[in-house]
Amino acid sequence: MHGIQTIFSAAGYRWSLSAACLAAYLLWPVRANSQTPTPSLMPPRQMLAQEAMPQDYPPTYPNTASPSRSDLPSSTSSAGQPLSGGTDGLTLPSTESPVSAAGQPWDTGTFVERSLIGEEPWSWQLLPTGFMYKPYLAGNREARFAAQWVHQRDYGWLWDVALGGRAGLLRFGSTDMLRPEGWQLDIEGAAFPRLDLEHDRDLVSADFRFGVPLTSRCGPWEAKFGYYHLSSHLGDEYLLRFPGYSRINYVWDGLVLGLAVNLGPNLRVYSEAGWGFNTDGGCKPWQFQFGADFSPADPTGPAGAPFLAVNTHLREENDFGGNFTAQTGWQWRGHGGQLLRFGLKYFNGLSEQDQFYQTFEELIGLGLWYDF
Repeated sequence: MHGIQTIFSAAGYRWSLSAACLAAYLLWPVRANSQTPTPSLMPPRQMLAQEAMPQDYPPTYPNTASPSRSDLPSSTSSAGQPLSGGTDGLTLPSTESPVSAAGQPWDTGTFVERSLIGEEPWSWQLLPTGFMYKPYLAGNREARFAAQWVHQRDYGWLWDVALGGRAGLLRFGSTDMLRPEGWQLDIEGAAFPRLDLEHDRDLVSADFRFGVPLTSRCGPWEAKFGYYHLSSHLGDEYLLRFPGYSRINYVWDGLVLGLAVNLGPNLRVYSEAGWGFNTDGGCKPWQFQFGADFSPADPTGPAGAPFLAVNTHLREENDFGGNFTAQTGWQWRGHGGQLLRFGLKYFNGLSEQDQFYQTFEELIGLGLWYDF
């Protein structure tokens, strides 16, 4: 009996050993394959900058979620370098790894479809920098700092001054300082004194303007609607020299609607209509402006750039006659949109000094203008 048990024990041991070897042989491929990730877990292949992008590249990356519009890069890199690409997309430059809006770095050479690139989100901004609707360069009643030394035919030298400015109060739109888009509420005001250089800089007259315009910009289009007040006062020194001259109480309170379009990065044309609901001193309700400005919109640096501007102003009290102004010279634009100009001015028509709105003037001289 003991011998039989020994035989069965040896046989069971051999069978157990054989079963273990067979299981190890069958399970070895599974264990070996477990060391390599399955295709569904592998990250998508990164495209290199030097690889050409096929024309039929799908709109989203395989096995990845589409990037949000806020995380996509803009048309320029963070270093100011333009992104290359055709009409179907953009390729990030290989000189840097820009960071997305979510703080994640983008690999150089990444291709992003142009249709997926979103605009900057609009936001509410208090006291914003920059303007949706810029002042007319050759407009004689725009709120700015200016000094113009002009010679009036048949009279002599005059010094026309503008003392004022314009500021943004509230904006719902982009944060761009040079070309903001959205809606913006502004406030502006200025005084326009005229000094007589032939008679010890006596004050001839002074006009005052105040306005609260609501402005908008979308792409190349600009619009303005607002309230404006304009009044005119004769100088005391002028009354002493001409005691028989009759002063008028010129007042215009009205609404203004303006529309402008940028035909290119440097050329802008505009038109404006104003209707006065409160007038006095011979003033009548309707007046119109139109003109064009050629002025580089980007920062110019120390070298500056040329500019050219023309403006026509027509008023109902003059049977819709008016005046023509032309300016040309050199300009310097800052990174915040501030504009300094120096050049020649020519004026022909009925006076912009409203105490003399029926007086013909021809002026030519030099001017210095600064717009905020």
